[in-house]
Amino acid sequence: MTIPRRSWRGAGVLAAAAVVGLTGGVISAGPAAAHTPTWAVTCDEVTVDLKYYTPNVPNTVTVTVDGKDLLPTETFGKEFSKKLTLPQHSEKLTVRLVVKDGSKGGNYSYEDEKTADVCEGEPTPTPPPTESTPTEPTPTESTPSETPGTETPEPSDTPSGEPSESAPAVPAPSESAPPLAETGSSSATPVIGGAALAVLLAGGGILWAVRKRRTTQA
Repeated sequence: MTIPRRSWRGAGVLAAAAVVGLTGGVISAGPAAAHTPTWAVTCDEVTVDLKYYTPNVPNTVTVTVDGKDLLPTETFGKEFSKKLTLPQHSEKLTVRLVVKDGSKGGNYSYEDEKTADVCEGEPTPTPPPTESTPTEPTPTESTPSETPGTETPEPSDTPSGEPSESAPAVPAPSESAPPLAETGSSSATPVIGGAALAVLLAGGGILWAVRKRRTTQA
């Protein structure tokens, strides 16, 4: 049985068309798949894998955990791959990946968020001890001192009757000084004068009585 040449040609054209279509599909699908970042988050680490990005342009990648930088903004070229260790945590963390395509238009920029669970068996961090505020000492009431002036003064060594060394000594009267002259008056002078006056009056009375008697007899 002889197959016509036209049939062979037709089959060859169909096969060629199929190969071209398959190749074009693979080529067109390649860039789209290459610019899809691959990253994973576990309880203790973050893995970032970026491939087939446009080289010689400032592509950047940033990873944050609860708003804090785990990977500060870093510039890369065609590829980027890194594993990052998460800090110990007792609660779930929010991990955010930001990739910016530096090529014209930035069509392959990418942002995504994932949650990092708490690792099983990880000890819960204990809060640091808080410093206790020192209590102010309670003021104690001071015992009032003894009333001034009630204390008995201690006797001094030197008797108070003796003159102090600083006081000038009173000079003693000299034994050789002559005695004062007597003035003739004493405390008995008024009595003597009174008695003398009484005697004079009595004598005068007697003298008057005697004269009157003689006159009467004559």
